[in-house]
Amino acid sequence: MKMDRRSFLSFLIGGAAGTTLSPLPWKLTDDLAIWSQNWPWTPVPAGGEVTFVETTCMLCPGGCGVTVRKVGDRAVKIEGTPGHPVNDGGICILGLSGLQLLYGPTRVPAPLRRAGGRGENHWEKISWDDALALVVEKLAALRENRLSHTLACISGTDGGTVGRLMERFLTAYGSPNFIRTPSMRDAYEMTLHLMQGVQASAGFDVENADFILSFGSGILEGWGSPVRMFRAHSAWKEKGVKVVQIEPRLSNTAAKSDKWLPVNPGTEAVLALGLAHVILKESLHRKEFVDFYASGLDRWKNEVISKWTPEQVEAVTGIDKSTTVALARSFARADHPLALCGRGKGSTPGSIGEFMAVHALNALVGNINRKGGVWAVPGPDYIRWPEVEMDATAAAGMQQPRIDGAGTEKYIFARHLLHRVPEMVTAADPSLVQALFILEANPYYTLSDSALLKKAWDKIPFIVSFSSFMDETAQNADLILPNHMYLERYEDVSYAEGFNKPYIGLAKPVIHPQFSTMHAGDVILRLAKALGDPVQKAFPWEDYEGCLDDTFGDALETLRETGYRVEADFAPGSGYPVFETASGRFEFIPEEIRDAGMQAMVQPQGEEPAFPLILIPFDSQRLANGYIGDPPFVIKTVPDTVLKGDALFVEVHPETAKAIGLSEGRAALLATPKGQARVRVHLFEGIMPGLVGIPTGLGHQAYDGYLAGKGVNANALMGPVEDGASGLNAAWGIRAKLSRV
Repeated sequence: MKMDRRSFLSFLIGGAAGTTLSPLPWKLTDDLAIWSQNWPWTPVPAGGEVTFVETTCMLCPGGCGVTVRKVGDRAVKIEGTPGHPVNDGGICILGLSGLQLLYGPTRVPAPLRRAGGRGENHWEKISWDDALALVVEKLAALRENRLSHTLACISGTDGGTVGRLMERFLTAYGSPNFIRTPSMRDAYEMTLHLMQGVQASAGFDVENADFILSFGSGILEGWGSPVRMFRAHSAWKEKGVKVVQIEPRLSNTAAKSDKWLPVNPGTEAVLALGLAHVILKESLHRKEFVDFYASGLDRWKNEVISKWTPEQVEAVTGIDKSTTVALARSFARADHPLALCGRGKGSTPGSIGEFMAVHALNALVGNINRKGGVWAVPGPDYIRWPEVEMDATAAAGMQQPRIDGAGTEKYIFARHLLHRVPEMVTAADPSLVQALFILEANPYYTLSDSALLKKAWDKIPFIVSFSSFMDETAQNADLILPNHMYLERYEDVSYAEGFNKPYIGLAKPVIHPQFSTMHAGDVILRLAKALGDPVQKAFPWEDYEGCLDDTFGDALETLRETGYRVEADFAPGSGYPVFETASGRFEFIPEEIRDAGMQAMVQPQGEEPAFPLILIPFDSQRLANGYIGDPPFVIKTVPDTVLKGDALFVEVHPETAKAIGLSEGRAALLATPKGQARVRVHLFEGIMPGLVGIPTGLGHQAYDGYLAGKGVNANALMGPVEDGASGLNAAWGIRAKLSRV
């Protein structure tokens, strides 16, 4: 058997992926008994009755069902729930370690008021009454001075009753500035709206696809609902489904795929258009869909045929023209081909041009709202609260433009543009934000351009965190109103990332709250009541559970019993549905952005002479990079080629390292237009020459000693790049320099 260098690398990394990136790493389970003796705060349960509680994990957007084993009143183990529609008994490494978050030292035990400078971590405990009174005093003063619009909230979700309660609070108070944290969901929602005319989330029928074309999606790195994707990947191998991974670095997904195409970074959309060129020129598209259910093909076809020939695509992407032709033919001739995008875990929005180009491939093969394809999944309709009655102050505040510009004439299709907020706040005097709430989010860590963010943060007079944990955002707040941890509270979960059916999960309290925390829903209701009418009038419920009961009605009892509700028979249409665009068809070139000049390529920040390399971040299932940081069990699994002690390793091709005079393990200075950091070098032939790969999820300055101070936060070295057609943050990398120290 002949094996070239690329195949050998794929074999080595793919083998590692198969044994250590399954939903439950076996090495980890071998060590659990040993490790549990090393954490002094790990509880040792007394004897007692063994019981089980089913609930929904809320540590990522996956929406997995989990079963918690209890001994007496103590939770001792978390497993996946068998038969659950999302994960069917599987569990990822972060979900498995949820008890370390529940019982760990990073919990915020009571309301805390800042006693020193921001970020100095000096706090004083105060009562809930005093804490809420402090917030009400600040908000009442802003509203009295007709500054209600200067209240903003950054939330990890805009779905479910808690997210909707917070958005409703801002509306009744008089602020349009409820902002969701960014992810690929922003780009997919906009793509479906523009090309299909629907307000929906993208669902992927991965279980029935027979050809997977992934443009950088980290199928084994945490993209979508992680456990569901693990299971799908295993099923693809058993059924012989071909998987092609397109990205500039040999990730675990690439290593476990049938074919890895190392594309020049930032040119993925060009390759998608090149594939479309071949499909159209050779008439491989599904005519029954394109001829009867699509619009704008002729104009789009002329542009694709003229601009993106295989030869032109090769010059831009580095992918051989024969490979492009062969791949297009294989994709188009499959029965249920599916093209995916959203880099890594999908935690950044990306270019709308790239998402639309990839979605157009699915349309060309007629796999929109069909078996094995992309489905438009409508949002849940169970929240039917009365419309908020606004007084003059609230109405005036709601007429003010959003601080992120979303929904304005320039960014008319964008719903949330959080990356624009630091620049807007920094540029204005006084600050456009006078009070900021943060709910289930950690923007102080997750937003790029940390230096600019800190300047903006310093200009905001009053910052309130609802975090259960002492994360970076909580550490840099003025007041912490700690939420119950997800294993201590009721809450509906209205979305499972990438799931192809309408879904609602219910998180249920596994144990009673351990500390003096309060459900964020109850905090919102108490603030509304304390502010009085007209704000209070919008919240007729006595407490959050009363709101939940009123919202679901008789269905809540069934939801409590099953833990989830899914429309098992949901299908987005019988055959091809009528699309809700102006033409009633799928739009290859939507009228709304026909003259927007969408870019096929988004250039990274920085000038090449000063920064000759390109830094690209990469995700790992072992490193949480959202508002939750790695618990100790998870950080233990990070390999020495990524983190050794406190030192971060960046990946560099041996040719690139040799040109700079760097060797394996050598210390180096990594610089970008946004900052610099000391790193160590890991030589890796699986990354293209001229690139530097940096892992995400490290460089925390908060949490505990197992996580804080380890590595470098990739976001501190990155900066946003605004997509001119959508306003979304389209950054995928940044120019960089690596030098010896």
